[in-house]
Amino acid sequence: MAHKIWLDGQIVDESEAKLSVFDHGVLYGDGIFEGIRFYNGRVFRLEEHIERLFDSAKAILLKMPWTLEEVCQATVDTCKANGLTDGYVRLVITRGTGPLGLNPHQCPTPSMFIIASGITLYPEECYTNGLEVVTCSTRRPAPAALSPQVKSLNYLNNVMAKVEAIKAGAQEGLMLNEQGYVAECTGDNIFVIKRGVITTPPVSDGSLDGITRQVIFQLAETLGYTLQEKTMTRYDLYTADEVFLTGTAAEVIPMVKLDEREIGDGTPGEISKKFITAFRELANSEGTEIA
Repeated sequence: MAHKIWLDGQIVDESEAKLSVFDHGVLYGDGIFEGIRFYNGRVFRLEEHIERLFDSAKAILLKMPWTLEEVCQATVDTCKANGLTDGYVRLVITRGTGPLGLNPHQCPTPSMFIIASGITLYPEECYTNGLEVVTCSTRRPAPAALSPQVKSLNYLNNVMAKVEAIKAGAQEGLMLNEQGYVAECTGDNIFVIKRGVITTPPVSDGSLDGITRQVIFQLAETLGYTLQEKTMTRYDLYTADEVFLTGTAAEVIPMVKLDEREIGDGTPGEISKKFITAFRELANSEGTEIA
């Protein structure tokens, strides 16, 4: 079935959703994006995602011609136009069309398109059996070069790390920062459990402050677990009792092996399972209604 795409204010057929070859998002990766999940006819944490989208736009001096409320409504409208109650919605904003050259001021009008579709980041058995992960040689960009909080269209750094993981026969890749400390995986935040205490790297170490990451902080308080931010090395993961990853597309998923070292007993731990269950219950019970 062909998708219905929101493109610059109109819902169009997938075949009609086109950008100019002179769009700076295509030419230079000059733009931003946001990914959001929706469950049971509700968009999960819609406003938080769109606020982050506007923060990314502000950080790269991209002036949004739409209000936050308008973008929220366009997101809901796109889900509704595709007749979906569960899935993933991707918003992409480019700098817009302009002449060749890096100057963003020559692109007067940004362009936005929104896609609503299904997504399966990992096979279901990975949620039951856990992920095997390898450390990638590709490092996260230094925050002084580009803040990890900006969800830029130039995702080549993460793509090349993902390629490394696939070539190594793993399902995911661990990325370190330039100092060799743990940052995040190619698209997911990391949580380490040791003696019942949950630890995650601070965003200053090169990770995105993910929306799902923020949900885990809230769930930890609800479930009665201590959660702290601390700079970590791979040793902390090798010797952990449990590790799980989080992301909008991935949700919450356990990691059971890193660089051929079993984490804990090599199976998903009980605390990780609790967070998987709690997240799914929350995501399926709240959100902005599509209908």
